[in-house]
Amino acid sequence: MKKKMEELFRNIFPKRVKNYKFLKNKFFNQNGLEIGGPSFAFTEKGFLPLYSVVGNLDGCNFSNQTVWEGEIKSGLNYKYGVRKGTQFIFDGGSLKEIADNSYDFILSCHSLEHMANPIKALVEWKRIIKDNSHVLLILPHKDNTFDRNRPITHINHLINDLKNNTLENDETHFQEVLSLHDLSLDAGIKDMEALRLRTSGNYDNRCVHHHVFNTPMVAQMVDYAGFKICEIQHFNPFHIIFLLKKSNGNFDNSAFLSPENKAYQKQQFPSDRIW
Repeated sequence: MKKKMEELFRNIFPKRVKNYKFLKNKFFNQNGLEIGGPSFAFTEKGFLPLYSVVGNLDGCNFSNQTVWEGEIKSGLNYKYGVRKGTQFIFDGGSLKEIADNSYDFILSCHSLEHMANPIKALVEWKRIIKDNSHVLLILPHKDNTFDRNRPITHINHLINDLKNNTLENDETHFQEVLSLHDLSLDAGIKDMEALRLRTSGNYDNRCVHHHVFNTPMVAQMVDYAGFKICEIQHFNPFHIIFLLKKSNGNFDNSAFLSPENKAYQKQQFPSDRIW
């Protein structure tokens, strides 16, 4: 009964991230691009409702057919909330058709972990937004997801992916996924055979989490990509939320790269305290 009352209450009064008003003001009436959306998190019932406050939002998805959206097509077909923007069909890490400094912001919710070369993608995102514009990046924390048994990806691995121009057909982590994936936390598959089929078909479905993140790992990654870290927070049960800024001036992320930062002391994410 208590659980049902909680669900009913949250359906009427959804939980919000802390500093929601501050974040909302950053994107108010701005022109942006969402990578891999639309996302429930940004709807009115989500924990960070931004669709209703932005000026315009376009979307980018890797294919005309995805596991999450079904069949989609390019053009004025990107549905976010009750509005529409332009839907682009190409990989979120290769936005060559979009000019430099085109957007005021980028949203990405649980998308970057599906990309084989995340630093390359971040650098590309930085290219297409204007100076002093923002990226709102949300990633899954390994500790409370089906990745919890996998080792955290090391920053040097991501740097090598960037230098080697690793492509989306990369299968480096497939055996690790098959060996360490926690089936009990994955509602999308029922058994190991389903996991094998989904993993082997990743180039078409993009379901694999190529890399495994905790909060310090994300901080190192976005710092290497050249973003100023403005804020880090978490939202239960597994969301890591970063507000990033494109800044051509000097900036210092050292406070966010220190293990003493309070963002890494959360009890629900034990691996954040392992450096």
